[in-house]
Amino acid sequence: MAVPKRRTPPAKQGQRRSHHHVVAAQIARCPQCRSPRVNHRICPVCGSYKGRQVLGSSDSR
Repeated sequence: MAVPKRRTPPAKQGQRRSHHHVVAAQIARCPQCRSPRVNHRICPVCGSYKGRQVLGSSDSR
């Protein structure tokens, strides 16, 4: 079984974990209805994405 020869110092441990933080989602306005939505997602209000109507009135997601 593999066992570390030395204990990892706190500074080295912090360097390894430096990218483990939580990042807030990017919020943008929908170009169609101007409601806030998450980037690269279908607008939950009007159902459009990249200028196209993706979800109709019968689709419920």
